[in-house]
Amino acid sequence: MNDFFLFRALTWNRLVAAVALACAAFGAAPAWARRDTPAAPIEIRRTADGIPHVRASSWRGLGIGYGQAQAEDALCTLADAFVTYSGQRSLYFGAEGKPQTRSTFGEPANLDLDFFFKAFAGPEAVEALRREQPAELNELIAGYAEGYNRHVRALQAQHDKPGHGAAHACAGAPWVRTIGPEDIYRRMIAAGLAGGYTHFVSEIVNAKPAAAAPPAPADKLSLSLRLEIPVGDARGIGSNVLAFGQAATGERGTSVLFGNPHWYWGGPDRFYQAHLTLPGKLDVAGVSFLGIPVIMIGFNNDVAWSHTVSAARRFGLFDLTLDPADATRYLVDGRSEPMQAQALAVAVRRPDGTVDLARRTLYRTRFGPVVDLGARNPALAWSAHKALAMRDINADNLRIFRNFFRWDQARSLDEFIGIQREETAMPWVNTVAIGRGDGRAWYADIGAVPGVPDDLRSACATPLSKAFAAFDADTPVLDGSRSACEWQSAKNAVQSGALVAQRMPSLLREDYVANMNDSHWLANPAQPLTGFASVLGSEGEALSMRGREGHRIAGELAAAGSTSAGELASRVMRKTLEARSYTADRFKPALLDGACAAGQVELAAENATARTRTVDIRQACEVLRRWQNRAGAGDRGALLWDAFWTRVLEIPAKELYAQPFSAAEPLQTPSGINAADPRVARALVGAVEDMARKGWPLDTPLGERRFVRSEGREVPLFGGCDAEGYFTVACANGGDYTMGNRSHGNTYLQVVYFDRRGVQARTLLAHGERETAVTGGEGLASVARYAKKDWLRFPFREEDIARDPQLRRVIVRP
Repeated sequence: MNDFFLFRALTWNRLVAAVALACAAFGAAPAWARRDTPAAPIEIRRTADGIPHVRASSWRGLGIGYGQAQAEDALCTLADAFVTYSGQRSLYFGAEGKPQTRSTFGEPANLDLDFFFKAFAGPEAVEALRREQPAELNELIAGYAEGYNRHVRALQAQHDKPGHGAAHACAGAPWVRTIGPEDIYRRMIAAGLAGGYTHFVSEIVNAKPAAAAPPAPADKLSLSLRLEIPVGDARGIGSNVLAFGQAATGERGTSVLFGNPHWYWGGPDRFYQAHLTLPGKLDVAGVSFLGIPVIMIGFNNDVAWSHTVSAARRFGLFDLTLDPADATRYLVDGRSEPMQAQALAVAVRRPDGTVDLARRTLYRTRFGPVVDLGARNPALAWSAHKALAMRDINADNLRIFRNFFRWDQARSLDEFIGIQREETAMPWVNTVAIGRGDGRAWYADIGAVPGVPDDLRSACATPLSKAFAAFDADTPVLDGSRSACEWQSAKNAVQSGALVAQRMPSLLREDYVANMNDSHWLANPAQPLTGFASVLGSEGEALSMRGREGHRIAGELAAAGSTSAGELASRVMRKTLEARSYTADRFKPALLDGACAAGQVELAAENATARTRTVDIRQACEVLRRWQNRAGAGDRGALLWDAFWTRVLEIPAKELYAQPFSAAEPLQTPSGINAADPRVARALVGAVEDMARKGWPLDTPLGERRFVRSEGREVPLFGGCDAEGYFTVACANGGDYTMGNRSHGNTYLQVVYFDRRGVQARTLLAHGERETAVTGGEGLASVARYAKKDWLRFPFREEDIARDPQLRRVIVRP
């Protein structure tokens, strides 16, 4: 704990004591001076797959139980994350190192991350966030830190004993420390910034006036590709969500929700599944990020919800005109304004073990920090005349976790919707929800979005903003030399410079709503959502192949003739894990007809001294014809199709498809393949030769390559990547097919409906609770359950928890 927070803690404790003494003669201390003290023991009951059900009699007690449970399962990941968010990676891991797992903030060098979090998650930001939370949530946060610390201290005491066995790989490491509530607030800040500033960590913290060499980005992506990834730095991060109303269930007043985030299998943003109960006030289950003490995706006895990463832009750029006399001043309405220089210092451990301070200056403007994108494009550098400022709407969005806290306690779909409209807090996600006794399904992209209507974008365009649109048409780039070009907000907006809920898309349907990370436009094809500001995402543009597959699945399920919510839920569980390749279903016959007609492909000489060569593709054609277009662990042909389709996509879309995309037929186009194009046959040759180089037979079963190591076993997995049109996602991100803690794919899956007893939920947690589950260590049960598609009937009610055959009960004393 740094000196600032130590001082605050001491001052608070002394103040509370003083108030208590002063008020002793007049009764109880005032509410603001009282602390929520657990009056009864805290229960942590673990059921099948190690899922913790935390029950307490106070908010602080609930936090203690949840903090301890998360620490028991993921201490090393959490401890590493708390080092990151406090800006201390260089102190413990060296300045040049990088995080070992992927996350929403990418993989910048440690020193860049340290400066970033010192700048954006410092004491002022922490205090501002704390002030805006309800007292109960602040108690929950304080309790979480206390529960985490209890586990750390118990581990330290055990580590000091001779002959101890290490319960965690990081046991005894100097960076595993106790935390305070401020660490949780910093963690919350980091989550909020995932859709904005964290895109360009290195380019923000290394920006210098008129620098000779612009700062190098943390990734090797082009600017356009970087901006195509809304969160993190891995393509395909996102989710699927489907919700069906009473027209699909065939049962009045009922609905079904399917939620399926494609998220990180390791690192600080990994999901953790839990059930939190404070009798009479809270009873909610689902998942949260590690280090977050509220449920973010899940259900209670009255509502259920899930999220997908939104296509809306959560940040914007301002084209600054600099003062000719000083590159750290900029002109607004003809007047020169100084940038705010924020001096930052970070402790760095050198290779010889000594520690010294690294210093940098971060430059801010009235719009936001200066960002130097010159390494990605020279026109976007901080020069003597021009610079770019960046604004992240979520830097001032202090409502995110207050919103989740309120949703956790919602008692109807209407209340849930009202909270979303009131808070407009969702940081970078779409929301889909259903309610008990309600036959409607809700979709909304209502949250924190820059107040940039299209008329402002047009009026404030500059030559640079018009050029930037060639990289990315969604990001608003406005004229920073005019005050009239600042983001707008209505009088009733809860946040300055943000759109109001009435100007954001939402939809209630009785058949279905869906989102697979495409824009809001086709939440339901029968009722397109149009006329919204372009900052919210494109309208009338082609869906992803996964998006088209999702709507195919949703349409089939909605028309399946179910007679109850339970029947439809069973169909949803089967259908959503089929792992069908939309691209193979749609395009494989034509591609094979074109590529395989001759059975052999003649390739031109690669240079003047080489000869032409002929490649036999008949076996490859036979393997793909026999393949059933599914990515099950035992399916033969899925690996070959991946290699083939990846190469087919190198053909420009306007030359590949016979019929281009049409907004009038969004689920059918683009369609047709120009299979006679010789590049198609060469793509299959490339796939065959790629498999040969790897030593893989063309008919290798998918599960021989796509597997996860857990408790010393290789567990074969199903699923594929986004580009091939798989609704069921598993992407290794490591150059091979082995899934691990640097992968992304299906994570927490839930199918939820309500009957006369209340909520009924089936869940899977693909990567398990324990941080070691996908790296060869403990945690096999949940991983194996997922691999078998063995949906868990979630024990939500007390009687269901009590009769769970794997129930383990731990009592935590206050």
